[in-house]
Amino acid sequence: MPAGSDQECPQRSRPWVLAATILGSSMAFIDGSVVNVALPAIQASLAAPVSEAQWIVNSYMLLLGALILIGGAAGDRFGRRRIFIIGVLVFTAASAACGLAPDAPALIAARASQGAGAALLVPTSLAIISAAFPEKERGRAIGTWAGASALTTALGPVLGGWLTDTLSWRAIFFINVPLAALTLGFTLWHMPESRNRDAKGVDWLGGVLAVAGLGCFTYGLTLASEAGWVHVRVIAALLVGIAVLAAFLWFETRARTPMVPLQLFRDPDFTGANAITLLLYFALGGALFFVPFNLIRIQGYPAMLAGAAFLPLSLIMGFLSRWSGGLIERYGPRRLLMIGPMIAAAGFALFAVPGIGGSYWTTFFPPMALLGLGMAVAVAPLTTTVMRGAEDRYAGVASGINNAMARVAGLLAVALLGSIAVGVFARALDARLDRLHASAEVRSALRAEIPKLAEAAVPKNVDAAARPAVERALHESFVRSFRVVSLLAAALAALSAAVAWLTIDRKRK
Repeated sequence: MPAGSDQECPQRSRPWVLAATILGSSMAFIDGSVVNVALPAIQASLAAPVSEAQWIVNSYMLLLGALILIGGAAGDRFGRRRIFIIGVLVFTAASAACGLAPDAPALIAARASQGAGAALLVPTSLAIISAAFPEKERGRAIGTWAGASALTTALGPVLGGWLTDTLSWRAIFFINVPLAALTLGFTLWHMPESRNRDAKGVDWLGGVLAVAGLGCFTYGLTLASEAGWVHVRVIAALLVGIAVLAAFLWFETRARTPMVPLQLFRDPDFTGANAITLLLYFALGGALFFVPFNLIRIQGYPAMLAGAAFLPLSLIMGFLSRWSGGLIERYGPRRLLMIGPMIAAAGFALFAVPGIGGSYWTTFFPPMALLGLGMAVAVAPLTTTVMRGAEDRYAGVASGINNAMARVAGLLAVALLGSIAVGVFARALDARLDRLHASAEVRSALRAEIPKLAEAAVPKNVDAAARPAVERALHESFVRSFRVVSLLAAALAALSAAVAWLTIDRKRK
């Protein structure tokens, strides 16, 4: 069928359209969760410091978070099928480049391209479903898409861990190639084109400013882990990032078709819900970045079991989110948005309890389960509050803003908490080396290992008798930094509950 035509989707084609959107968006969701489990192996294989490991995650989130609204608008304007196909092609080519990357900078660049492809895939998937299915079938189709997305997100870390253990971390990227081939086949043969004839344009300049501003700001936060907070490049990057983001906000007030209509933030519920999203997902993204390093490098888990350790979180969220959504009409969102984050805060705090060793069921299972329960209670009321705080004509944009807010929160968390973790790790290691009476030569060699965090290795110049003690000092120092990050995440989750108490209208149900 012609790419530019708008046709009603035949009944027989709808299952294939749904399958294509599920497969396409699942690639983006899997790669958003699977890389964290493989990250210790990637860091070791490419001899990357923690700042480069951060960017392997952050480059993906930066482009996805900053461009997801552009992707939705481009689909409305130029054709959702067309933009969806472009997204699949970009994502697949970038996945192959990730799998072939010879070093960390090449992998970071490829991951950024993956994020740009995902920004085209995810928003157009839902728009295609809405256009292809009549209203009476749409809810079930979207529910199927959401359920499949939750399942792939849950299984992604397990699959990634298994591939990393049995083949290589590179295999987690090549698995996207056959998925993309199926997606393109279903799309080309069965998906009609659709677009919004009233769409006026795409805010390309807004997208460029968002990427540039967030990129500079994130670069400054990440660089601080190696250069220190008072280094001229750190200060310059942070100031440039703030200036560009200020220019982005100024431009959005004057753009003909802004990607972020700022008038939406006049509603206190909409503003409050997005502030809660920023704080809660900042805590979630920052803490969970470090969990695989703890499990694999400190506790000695195989990558597959480290991925399976996340299942309680994903499954509890998946199974209980529908239940918590039913509580909104009875209790209103405000109470749930206070209770959910407080439960999540308790889960984050429990991450600070385990030391080195111990059974999974008594160390990491309790915080994972509690965190899953807290997020399940919070997510549905959070989304509902965002949508109710915006006029119907802004429903898609409001959802996109909230989605982007969650991605940006994770991006900033990995950068900032990574810098804090390196500083805590360095101080804790110095204190332990003092107790071991380590020589100046050993201290100097270990100082070069500090930016690697959990991947820090005992230098070759340490004699065999002292090596176990030095290795334990490295592991204990990482556990100390992990505890600080977990407690900071708990504080931010508790703060999000306070924001709900202060901003969400207690009378609105």
